[in-house]
Amino acid sequence: MGMDSFKIIIVEDVKLELKGTEEIIRTELPEAEIIGTAMNEGEFWCLIKKEVPDLLLLDLGLGGSTTIGVDICRQVRLTYPELRILIFTGEILNERLWADVLKAGANGIILKTGELLTRNDVRQVMDGRNFVFNEPILEKIVSRFMKSVESERLHKDALIHYEIDEYDERFLRHLALGYTKEMITNLRGMPFGVKSLEKRQNDLISRLFDTNEKGGINATRLVVKALQLHIIDLEHLEPDEE
Repeated sequence: MGMDSFKIIIVEDVKLELKGTEEIIRTELPEAEIIGTAMNEGEFWCLIKKEVPDLLLLDLGLGGSTTIGVDICRQVRLTYPELRILIFTGEILNERLWADVLKAGANGIILKTGELLTRNDVRQVMDGRNFVFNEPILEKIVSRFMKSVESERLHKDALIHYEIDEYDERFLRHLALGYTKEMITNLRGMPFGVKSLEKRQNDLISRLFDTNEKGGINATRLVVKALQLHIIDLEHLEPDEE
């Protein structure tokens, strides 16, 4: 199968792992030519100034710092927009780092667990696919996705079940953000005075709480209840534009 040949630079700071990675590429991807390997940022920039590869295979944790890989990725994406960047990392628990490196322009992330780096992963990146992930990271992404879909579903169901209208939602959301009723009456398109909002608050209390616990429920308890019932969502507690 005559594949187009392409050039790779590998950035990896552990000698043994570098040897393993080179071996995988030699056996799995005979059409790939490793034009250089770097163990730190300085070596990498020297290499790429001499010759720009088609693919950068980048480890994230370099010399004990997890952010250097993200910085390299961001710089490369700005300087060489055509270059494909595949992250090959042992940072298997650091989800924030994965998000940072995707934001910085990586084309995929392969975690150093499970089946490691395969011909298929590299070919997909070379063929222009974005979001190339191996099984361990896919599992994490999918479980996050399921969680967020589920919480959206709970939110929609709660709005219907408790008959929450747009003004109820805005009122509760701004109470949660620490707005006073006076401040809420001044929001754009909020056609209620303080008295009406007090009435709305009591109305919400009677909808959201069981009859036997209605005594002395203040705005804070109301907001906590609205959060527990998924009527408002901590992830989306943003004030409206003034």
